[in-house]
Amino acid sequence: MFTDLQMQYECRTCDRVSMTDITVRPLGEDDWADYRSVRLAALRESPEAFVATVEEEEAYDEAFWRARMQRSARLVAEREGRAVGVVSVGTAKTNDVPAGELFGLWVHPEARGSGVATRLVQNGASLAAKRGQTHLVYWVGTENGRAVAFASGMGFRPTDYRRPMGVVSEEDGEEEVAMVLPLGSEVDPALRL
Repeated sequence: MFTDLQMQYECRTCDRVSMTDITVRPLGEDDWADYRSVRLAALRESPEAFVATVEEEEAYDEAFWRARMQRSARLVAEREGRAVGVVSVGTAKTNDVPAGELFGLWVHPEARGSGVATRLVQNGASLAAKRGQTHLVYWVGTENGRAVAFASGMGFRPTDYRRPMGVVSEEDGEEEVAMVLPLGSEVDPALRL
C-alpha cells in the first residue's frame, strides 16, 4: 500500500525511469487505499487540473472510496513499488457505439516525459478494447497544446464536441474538446457523443 508520504517524497529519481522500469496494474476495490493515496497526491500537486479539492477528498470515508473503485477502472503506474501515475477508465456517454472514457490522468512531476503517461493510456485503451468498447474518449482543454499534442501522438483525433471546463485555467482555457481513439482497424473513427 502507498502512503501519502511515499507519494510526496519517494519519486526523486523518477526522471531516470525508462519505460521498461514502469509497470501498470489495475486497482480493485480492495486497493481503495492505494488509489486514495495517489489521487490525493495528484490533487495536492495539480489542484488546478481537478474539480475536486484535496480537502474534500481527504474527508471521504472508506465506503466512499470503495464505491468509487466500482464505478470506473483505476490503473496505477509504478516504479519499484511506488506509484508514479494514475488514470481512470469509465464508460463514455455516446449515442451509437460502446465507448470508454479516459479521465483523471496524472503523472508525478519528476516522472513526466519518461513514458508513464504513454503506458497508462496504452493500458487504458487495451482495457477498453477488452471490455468490447470500440472507441476511447479523452476530454482535453482546448488551449492545452501539450495535452492535445500528447493525445494526438497516441492516435486520438479531435472531434467537433466541446463542453465547458469543470475548472477553468489559463493553461487549459474555458472549454475542452473530446478527442477520440478508435480501438481496432475495423472501427469507424467517427463517434457521436
